[in-house]
Amino acid sequence: MSERTLYDKVWDAHTVQELPNGQTQLFVGLHMIHEVTSPQAFGMLEERGYEVAFPDRTYATTDHIVPTDDRSRPFDDEQAEKMLSALEGNVEEHGVEFFGLDSGRQGIVHIVGPELGLTQPGMTVVCGDSHTSTHGALGAVGMGIGTSQIRDVFATGCIAADKQDVRRIEVTGTLDEGVYAKDLILTIIRQLGVEGGIGYVYEYGGEAVRDLGIEGRLALCNMSIEGGARAGYVNPDEKTFEYLRGREYAPDGDDWDEAVEYWRSIASDDDAKYDDTVEIDGDAIQPMVTWGVNPGQVIGIDETVPEPAETNDPEAARKAQEHMDVSPGDSMKGVDVDVAFLGSCTNGRLSDLREAARVLEASGREADDGVRALAVPGSQTVRRKAEEEGLDEIFKHAGVQWREPGCSMCIAMNGDRIEDGELCVSSSNRNYVGRQGSENGKTVLASPATLAASVVRGEIADPREVFG
Repeated sequence: MSERTLYDKVWDAHTVQELPNGQTQLFVGLHMIHEVTSPQAFGMLEERGYEVAFPDRTYATTDHIVPTDDRSRPFDDEQAEKMLSALEGNVEEHGVEFFGLDSGRQGIVHIVGPELGLTQPGMTVVCGDSHTSTHGALGAVGMGIGTSQIRDVFATGCIAADKQDVRRIEVTGTLDEGVYAKDLILTIIRQLGVEGGIGYVYEYGGEAVRDLGIEGRLALCNMSIEGGARAGYVNPDEKTFEYLRGREYAPDGDDWDEAVEYWRSIASDDDAKYDDTVEIDGDAIQPMVTWGVNPGQVIGIDETVPEPAETNDPEAARKAQEHMDVSPGDSMKGVDVDVAFLGSCTNGRLSDLREAARVLEASGREADDGVRALAVPGSQTVRRKAEEEGLDEIFKHAGVQWREPGCSMCIAMNGDRIEDGELCVSSSNRNYVGRQGSENGKTVLASPATLAASVVRGEIADPREVFG
C-alpha cells in the first residue's frame, strides 16, 4: 500500500475508527449539497428526528435543474420548482448556508466550492455528485457519495469508506499552444481506460501539471472519475496558496500563516511510496476529440478513428461508431457541428471562457449560421467577472447565447438539450448516449478552444490553426 502520500496523510487525519466490516469511518471536512440528491437525504434525516450534525461544514447551491434563460419563479418545469423549493425549505430548517439564485454566489457546486475558498488543502470533501473529484485540484480528497451517504454525513459528519490504492501520474514536458488540461485528461483516460482507475485515486504531478493554473488543475481532477478513479488530486504548492489567498471562506491574518504551514505539510513526501506509477509525455499531446460514446473513445485531432479490433473493447467500439456515424479511418476534423455547449463543472470557469473568447476574436469571424451555441458560466461570480472583462460581448457578437449559471446541457435536466440527429461539441465531461437529452443525438467532448474554433468553422476544427 501507498505510504506518505497526501492521500495517506489526509486519510489518517480524518480516520475516526476502523469499522467491523473493514471500512473506515472517515470524518468529513466539507459537505457540498445541491437540489437533486439532497432532498431525499433530508427526508430520511427527518424521519429519524435527527438534525444536521455540522451545519457549519455544510453548504448548498442549486445547479442541475435551474434554467439558464428565464429564471422567473415558479419555474415552468414543475419538477424543477418542486426540487428547488424543497432544498430552500430544508436549508432554512437546518441552518445550512445556501447560495441561492439571489445570493450572487449561486453556481455549479464544484465551481462554487473552490472559488469561495471553501475547498482547502488537506480536507475531505464530499457531495452527492460524482465529479466531487474536482476539489482535489486544491490538495483535498474529494469523493462523490450516494443519497444514503448524504444522510449519514448529515447525521454524523462521517462516511464509511474503503481506502484506495494511489497511482502517481507523472506528466513530463510542456503542453503546446492550443492544448489544455482537458486534452491532458482525455489523453490519460485514453491510455488507462475508463475503468483503469478502479480501486485507485490518482495523484497528478510532473512539469506539465505544475505549469497548469489552478483552474486547469480543477478541469484535470474533475474527470478523474471518468477514468474510473475514486478521486484525483494535485499536491498543494505556491499556486494553490495564491489562489486561495483573500477568498471569502479562506483563513486570514495569523490563521492564514498557520494554515499554509499545515497545507505544505500534507503534500506527498519526496520519498512517498505509490502503488503504481504512469508516465505521460506532455509534449506529444494534441487537441483531443472523442469519436465514440465514452471519454476513453478519443483521438488527437490529427488522428483517425481506429479499427474496433485495435481498441480494448471491439464490440463497444463498433456500436459507438455506428451511433456516431463514423468509420475506421475517418477524421473527426471537418465533421459538421449543429450545437456547441461551453460550460459545466469541467470547463465553465473564467479561464475557459477567456480561451474560447480568444479563439473567437483571433478568428475574426462570427459563429457559423448552422451552429446553435451556448456559453453558460459556471457561477454567478464567473458570469460577473466575465462581463467585467467584456467576454459576454464577444460571445454575443459571435452569435453565441450568453446564459445564466447552471449545469445546463451537460446533463440536460433544465430544458437545455440537443435534439435527435444533432451533433454537439461540448466542453463537458460525459458523452454517453442520451446524456445531453437525446438518445439519437451525438456528443463530441473537446476543450473550450477546440469548441470555439468549431463554432466558427461549423465543423470540428483545430484551435492551433487559429493561433497560427
